[in-house]
Amino acid sequence: MWYRFPSLRAVAVACLLGSAVVGGTAHAALFDDNEARKAVLDLRTKTDSLASQLSAAQRTILDQSNRLDQLNQQVATLRGQNEDMANQLTTLQKQQKDYYTDLDGRLKKFEPQQQTVDGVQGTVQPGETEAFNAASTQFRSGDFKNAAASFKTFVAKYPQSPYQPTAQYWLGNAQYALRDYKSSTATWQNLVKNFPTHPRAPDALLAIANNQIEQGQKAAAKKTLDQVISQYGGTEAAQSAESKMSQVK
Repeated sequence: MWYRFPSLRAVAVACLLGSAVVGGTAHAALFDDNEARKAVLDLRTKTDSLASQLSAAQRTILDQSNRLDQLNQQVATLRGQNEDMANQLTTLQKQQKDYYTDLDGRLKKFEPQQQTVDGVQGTVQPGETEAFNAASTQFRSGDFKNAAASFKTFVAKYPQSPYQPTAQYWLGNAQYALRDYKSSTATWQNLVKNFPTHPRAPDALLAIANNQIEQGQKAAAKKTLDQVISQYGGTEAAQSAESKMSQVK
């Protein structure tokens, strides 16, 4: 029977072989899809992981940036505080320096000082300069009575003062302004006697001569004018004395 229908057997074998081939192809296709799906899932997992890591890195960078900004602000604040402290320190140092300078100046008022007055050098006692200036102010304001009293007190109180000859000169002028010719002459004579080289000495002699002329003492005035010319030649007082000679002839 098989021999009778050889084609049928061939067809059956062919069908079996075909089914096996088709079945194998389908199985291979199914296997490839699973692998691809798994690869996609793995890739997606890796991508999500990378995205998460990237997000975490971005947050870290942002946090670090915020911290850096905060540190910069703190540094700026500290720098400002340091500048304020430096300015305060400078101000404090200046105030301290001014304080000690002022204190030193005040203390010096209570200490004797070396000073030169009208070419005379000596020790000035505390309060001495103020007393002399007060008397000078009275004289300049025309208060000759009080000026004379102040200069007289000064001369008696500070006999070793470098202001002494100058004080005697202005005392004589105050007495002259009060028309006390005798006292003014005595004061100026004392100045010339004790301080003959003082710049005020020739002026004091000339003032004595003027007193003598006003009192009609021409002989005494001439003698005084001769003394000015001979003792202090070349000075303005000597030139004035020569001009006044005509008044006593």
